[in-house]
Amino acid sequence: MAQTSTTIRSATAHKATITGTVISFSQTGTEYKINSSNTTTTSLGGFEKFDLITVTGTTNNNKTFTVKSKASNGSHLVVEESTTTEAAGASVSLDYIGFVTDKHQGDGYYSQVDGVHTVAYHVNSTMTGSIKMQGSLATTPTEDDYFDISGTTFTADQSTLVDSKNFTGNFVWVRAKCTSMTAGSVTKILYNH
Repeated sequence: MAQTSTTIRSATAHKATITGTVISFSQTGTEYKINSSNTTTTSLGGFEKFDLITVTGTTNNNKTFTVKSKASNGSHLVVEESTTTEAAGASVSLDYIGFVTDKHQGDGYYSQVDGVHTVAYHVNSTMTGSIKMQGSLATTPTEDDYFDISGTTFTADQSTLVDSKNFTGNFVWVRAKCTSMTAGSVTKILYNH
């Protein structure tokens, strides 16, 4: 029986940098937030779950964060990585650099013995950045459980619009990770195992 590919990411375009002096950071237990006290001038609503954003201009939170969820009114983002409480006031920039996809079952999830997987990256002609696959052996992975899968990196050169990679391993979960994205878009990522 023929297998069909699963679309693990549909069209995703680069997003503009957000800069403002109304951005703060908070932590409540294990919930970490990036906040905007003025959504009229500095809404965080343009970011989505699984986006990767690099923060600059802060005292304690200059690093890359993975968006876990967002407020529908654009007032805050909940992020995977820990934040240090920091008040608004400084000119803070949130720069979109790419994304991760949701997790998808690998051959290890189904106890398959061959461990063969295939991924096809589709990008437009203005895309800059790179995409790679990551795997996890954990049944319920956290951000720290993912590792890069060797031989799966595609670096956009603005002439190759489709690139496919085969990789082998008994990964329980796999996902794609796009980084260093400064322009263009990923049109789709297809996955088969």
